[in-house]
Amino acid sequence: MSKFPVWYEHIHTCKQSGARLGILHTPHGDIKTPVFMPVGTQATVKGMSPDEIKSMGAGIILSNTYHLWMRPGSELIQKAGGLHKFMNWDRAILTDSGGFQVFSLAKPKDIVEEGVNFRSHIDGSKHILTPEKSIQIQNHLGADIIMAFDECCPYPSTYQYAANSLERTTRWLDRCIDSHERSNDQALFGIIQGNMYKDLRVESAKQICSRDLPGYAIGGLSVGEPGELMYEMLDVTVPHMPEDKPRYLMGVGSPDYLIEGAIRGIDMFDCVLPSRMGRHGTVLTSNGRVIARDAKYAEKFEPLDPNCDCYACKNFSAAYIRHLLKAKEMFGQRLCTWHNIAFLLNLMEQVREAIANDCLLDFRDEFFAKYYGDKKK
Repeated sequence: MSKFPVWYEHIHTCKQSGARLGILHTPHGDIKTPVFMPVGTQATVKGMSPDEIKSMGAGIILSNTYHLWMRPGSELIQKAGGLHKFMNWDRAILTDSGGFQVFSLAKPKDIVEEGVNFRSHIDGSKHILTPEKSIQIQNHLGADIIMAFDECCPYPSTYQYAANSLERTTRWLDRCIDSHERSNDQALFGIIQGNMYKDLRVESAKQICSRDLPGYAIGGLSVGEPGELMYEMLDVTVPHMPEDKPRYLMGVGSPDYLIEGAIRGIDMFDCVLPSRMGRHGTVLTSNGRVIARDAKYAEKFEPLDPNCDCYACKNFSAAYIRHLLKAKEMFGQRLCTWHNIAFLLNLMEQVREAIANDCLLDFRDEFFAKYYGDKKK
């Protein structure tokens, strides 16, 4: 057991890759790791019902602090009994800090020690998001895991900017810790920054992980840098993270990043990729990405992915899904989204099985050979 409401239990380390198999214990259920977490930005995974997400095997989803603060308001959700009751989801929830969103809305001059000044994307009204405010909102929402308010500096950034940013992120973390009023039932995770500089990543990891928290995240990656550079940052960062705490790589969801991240010891991933791609008619399959509206699928009366047993692939042909997309029927977007989320959840199940069998590197090579063919070295 643990003194924290969320804690990590290590089960097995893959002898071939060093990847780890574990269980994330939360107030709303246990989750096998490594795990992909679908994103429900505005208290819903776009196009999907809670029961549909459950049917795919998801044990934890994300919601967005900034968006729920702007609409309908965190106090309203608190009055409704918290986010779990508001959205009728009885499994685990993680909320981000809102930092990524407000930084995208702010100009450099708007980022000050107190917090970030910005204008709402809804009505243009002025607001400031501070570490204290971010934690207050997340306390209202009541997620199982909440994230510290950090500064996610853009890529590329100068060394000095990244160094100043990581120091501010640590100061903001301390303010988040001091403001957190629900440590008995909400786990606060700190976030490691440092941009694309190895020594800064190590320094940030040492600073953030020196605070005794139930888990730690790696932020500021998958923001436009080459994949190999991201892997370099993970290689230098993860060794400085505790082995008995969960490790969360934020904003990552492509199959290659999920597998390579797991190999490097990451336990948790999230991304809007499967639902965003699904809404545009692109699907992830065992043979690579497919644009389902393409003419070549007009007479394909087989599933988009014959190796998939999700609801979409078991019940509908590629030709039918293409027809729905061309006719702008929302059911087509739902089916593509359904398949994509199920695909990534199933991929992580296969990753966990490969870790248990000490063959994750072999699994990676076989998966990449099918998924990318000659397109990946």
